[in-house]
Formats: sequence, structure tokens, C-alpha cells
Amino acid sequence: MSDRIANAQLRSKVMTADEAAQFVNHGDKVGISGFTGAGYPKVLPTAIAERAKEAHAKGDEFMIDLFTGASTAPDCDGVLAEADAVRFRTPYQSDPIMRNKINDGTSLYADYHLSESGMYVQQGFFGRMNVAIVEAVRITEEGHIIPSSSIGSNVEYLDAAEKIIIEVNSWQSEELEGMADIWRNNPLPNRVVIPITEPGQRVGTPYIDIDVNKVVAVVETDLQDRNAPFKPLDEQSKQIAGHFLDFLEGEVAAGRLTYDGYRMQSGVGNVPNAVMSGLLDSKFENIQAYTEVIQDGMVDLIDAGKMTVASATAFSLSPEYAERMNNEASKYRESIILRPQQISNHPEVIRRLGLICTNGLIEADIYGNVNSTNVIGSRMMNGVGGSADFTRNGYISSFITPSDAKGGAISAIVPFVSHVDHTEQDVKVIITEYGYADLRGLAPRQRVEKIIALAHPDYRPLLEEYYDRALKAATERKTLLTRAKEDSTHARRIVFAELQNKFAVKELFGPVAEKIADRPGGYTRILKTGNRLGDNAAVCFIELVDFNENMLKEKAEKKAAPKTRRSRRSTKATAEAPAAESAE
Repeated sequence: MSDRIANAQLRSKVMTADEAAQFVNHGDKVGISGFTGAGYPKVLPTAIAERAKEAHAKGDEFMIDLFTGASTAPDCDGVLAEADAVRFRTPYQSDPIMRNKINDGTSLYADYHLSESGMYVQQGFFGRMNVAIVEAVRITEEGHIIPSSSIGSNVEYLDAAEKIIIEVNSWQSEELEGMADIWRNNPLPNRVVIPITEPGQRVGTPYIDIDVNKVVAVVETDLQDRNAPFKPLDEQSKQIAGHFLDFLEGEVAAGRLTYDGYRMQSGVGNVPNAVMSGLLDSKFENIQAYTEVIQDGMVDLIDAGKMTVASATAFSLSPEYAERMNNEASKYRESIILRPQQISNHPEVIRRLGLICTNGLIEADIYGNVNSTNVIGSRMMNGVGGSADFTRNGYISSFITPSDAKGGAISAIVPFVSHVDHTEQDVKVIITEYGYADLRGLAPRQRVEKIIALAHPDYRPLLEEYYDRALKAATERKTLLTRAKEDSTHARRIVFAELQNKFAVKELFGPVAEKIADRPGGYTRILKTGNRLGDNAAVCFIELVDFNENMLKEKAEKKAAPKTRRSRRSTKATAEAPAAESAE
């Protein structure tokens, strides 16, 4: 038995993963540790997946609702998805098997902001949390958990769960102890100010205190985190990084930034990591990071003395850098702080610190809207993660991306994004290998030219053509009824895009267009019908003029009826009678 389990009560709970998995049942809500492949449970997911397979083989149901910090790994998300053991998943995932299960409807998926997902658990939004499974470096004599390489939403899951299972992982360095800074947000409505005014402030404890009586199992492991290598820097990434530095230099020249005052956030990926590599040779000093994950580039900046502190909720390191972190954790904990993601991603702190934020995307449109989650607007890739937390609340929110993908087959700059994660109001800067577009203070029409200039040259003419057509359509100000009077393929396509109904389009360009052909306008009328019984609300109906056959018939009959001497006389008599009465 490992000496990493110092609490006597919990040492008696040590068992195998298969034994511990018996505490997880069909229908359970299970919160686990893990964030970008760091600090997730290594053996319990496989054991739970085997339970699911056995149940399914017998014709029994076995699926759980899975809550994490963010993405995990193939031996966590992957094995559970492959076993069809996940009914519901939140908040962020990137595993290809899990992604396919979500897109084919096997698993339900809810994409929440990372700053909010723990809060929803805390407030009971999802109902009762049955089990929390958390990886730890060790368990102290008092029963406190020393977190490993990620914290995520561990605090909320441990507090809310009825049962706790702890994986004590001896691969994780014991010298990680002291890197964590655990500060709890009070449940609503009793929140208080988060006392962080500098990225490097420590405001909590280096451990997570738990109710040891809720612990039902402790499992020992020695398996590594899922640490994927970053791609070598290519020319395109270097160009993007160069343009980002050009933007920062422009901010310095404008007096909005100093070389000694750069506070940053960076998303995960090869291009954001390349940007940090570019900072190594820049003029910027004493860089501070308040972000989600610690990446290779940040470790390099710390080693070079360019970055003084990096606050995050997890590591996202290559295998080489993960080994370095494990070997030299005592050194890095002087500069690195790991916090709960409710704190690392909290809008209050992000807005206060004045961060310059950098994230990746799938596509951006010519007006500045960004899609970072969906392909073709319908297939989920991963999730919004924490990018919106920082995009909405950062001082300057930038997005970096190559101009195309799939060998040039797909443009990253499109006429309008197929799914909106970040609106034009939140996106301040877009950067590709062709330059950067500073969108601050610009109207949508002014943004278009700048953003199209960032697209690959092969796609710029198409984007310009789209915008020209959009301008023309905007100035025409045509209603659907007006377009129906000009029967053409183009007009039908525009109308169908709005109505999404072939029968309605057919009717509009057929009988409707025929009857309104001679009308310059005034196609509809509204008729009041009185008040509705029950709530006395005013009721009316709207109809196309000249379409009420009964009214048209009456109108035609009145028009056709000839006037006789007797009718003229009766009309005159009717008119004279009131006059005579008034004279009396």
C-alpha cells in the first residue's frame, strides 16, 4: 500500500478499480476530475465501462451522466463512449469516439461555459450528484486531497456528491503539493468578492478539504496523463505569431499597453502555443498569465525569465514537458498556480485583471462573428469551453487561425458562420497568416474589408461577391410578397431561405403573386375580432387583401346592383328625415 495515503480511515478503503466501480450504478450522475488530458481518473472509467458492457450483454441498461472539468482522454471519455455508457455529457469534450456518439444521438451533450458548469452543480441545477471520482497526488493525515495536474470542477463535485472515490496516482509528482490554491465560491445568493487583484495572488488552501465519511473507495494508480505533443512550428504558425506581436506593438505605440504590463490568456492548441514561442524573442518582460491551462510555451517563458507567474486550472503539456514538470515541480510551483475553474474562468476576475485574450476558432465571418464548436452548424466538434468566459470579459479578445483548412479545401473566413459562439460585439481582433484586423470601433460595413483581407487569396473574390450581393439586397428592401412578383430562380431561393417550405413558396409565387400583381403595396389587412374570453386579451387576424372570397362577392354584388328611381327616392327620404327632426 502506498505511503501517499496518510489518513488511517481512508487507508482502510483501498481496493481495486473493479471493486470501486461497483459503487457506480445505472442512472448515476458522476462528476470526475480531468481537464485537457490532465488529472483525470485513469482506471475507474475502464472498470465502469466494463460494467456497462456486461449489463448490455445481459439486456440491461447501464448509462451514466458524466460531468468533468473539460476534456479527458481515450482511457476515460473514449472507453466510456465506446461502451455506450454515457447518457449525458457536459461541459466540454474532444474525444473522437465521444464526439461521434454525441453527433449520432447515442449520448446527449450540453455545452456550458466552464465558469458556470461547476456553479450549476453547486446550485443543484442537474439534481443530486451521486458519485465524485477525483485523482489526487496524495491524501493527507487529516483526509485532505492534494490535487494532481488539474483541478477543474473537483471542489463542486466533491462537495455535492453522495459518494467519493479517490484515485491516488503515484506517477504524479508529490512536489505538486503547494501548487494548488483552493478558494470556494459561496452558493448563491451569498457570493462575496473574489479577492484576486493580481494573477499571482494566492487566496486559498493548497488542498481540498472533504467529508471523509463520504469516501467509499480509494484506488491506487501509476498511469501517466494523456499528454499529446505539439506540432513543430511551421512557417504559417510563425507568420500568425508575428502578426499577433505586431498587434501588441501597435497597442504599445498607442499608449494602451507597456512592455512591462502584458497580462495574457491563451487557449489550447498549436497556434496559440506558437504565439507564446514568439514572445520569447519579443520586448515584453514580466509577462503574467491568468488562463485555463499551462502549455509548453508558458513553461519556456518561465524558464527564460520572461513570465513571472502563470495561473490556470490545469496542465496541457507535451510528454517531454510533462516529464520536466514532474521532475522540477518544486521549482515551477513558485511561478505556477492551479485554481478551481470557477475561479480561473470567473468573469469578475477576468474583467478586473484586464487580460489580452487569445483563442482559436473553426470559422469567422466577414462581420466578426466566430464559430468555435460546430462543423456545418450541426456537428459538434468539442465545445465552447472557457473561450467565451475570456472573450466576453477580457480587455482585448483576439482569435487566431490559419486562413484555410484541409489543404485549402475549406476557408476559415466565411460569409456568415454556420454557428455563432462569439458574437461580433465580443470579438475585437482576428489574426491569420495574412495579417490582423482590429475591429474595435468599427461598424459592420467597415469590418468587412479588413476581415476579407485576412482570407486566403483564393477565397477573397467569393467573399467580395457575397458582400456585394448582400449590400444590393439590403438597399432593395424587398418583402417576400414583392419578391414573389418577380418570378426567378434567385427570388425563389431567397424566399425559400426564409420560409423553408416548398408548398408555401409554390403558393406565394402562384395564386398569391397573381392576385397582388397589380398592387403597388398594401398587401395585408388586420381585422379586430374583439376580446378573448378568459384573459380579455385583444384578438385580431391578419389576411391578404382580395383573398376573402365572401367579402369580394359582396363587394362585386354591390358594385353590380343598378340604382332605381325608388332606391334613389328612399335614399333621399332617409337623408331628409333627420334634417326635419333637427329643425323641430
